[in-house]
Amino acid sequence: MKAAQEVIIRPLIMTEKGEVLKEEQNKILFQVAIKANKKQIKLAVEKLFNVGVTDVNTLIVRGKVGRIGRRTGKRPNWKKAIVTLRDGDTIEFFEGV
Repeated sequence: MKAAQEVIIRPLIMTEKGEVLKEEQNKILFQVAIKANKKQIKLAVEKLFNVGVTDVNTLIVRGKVGRIGRRTGKRPNWKKAIVTLRDGDTIEFFEGV
């Protein structure tokens, strides 16, 4: 099993959708390791932030294809996790900044 720091790469709450989900439904968005499964994500969030997790939804975000001149390239695919926290639990990342 991977360490919790290897499973959770970074939080994604700086997006507008992430803020709405956090405020209205107590859900937090994370970028996670592409090979991490839902059980590993749940355990990692509970261990790192000392909160209870009730549900984990995941999706693969496909990398965008771009072009500069004649050369084409593609950004890598990455995995997003939408973690639902137990009622009363919160994770504060950038409050007061």
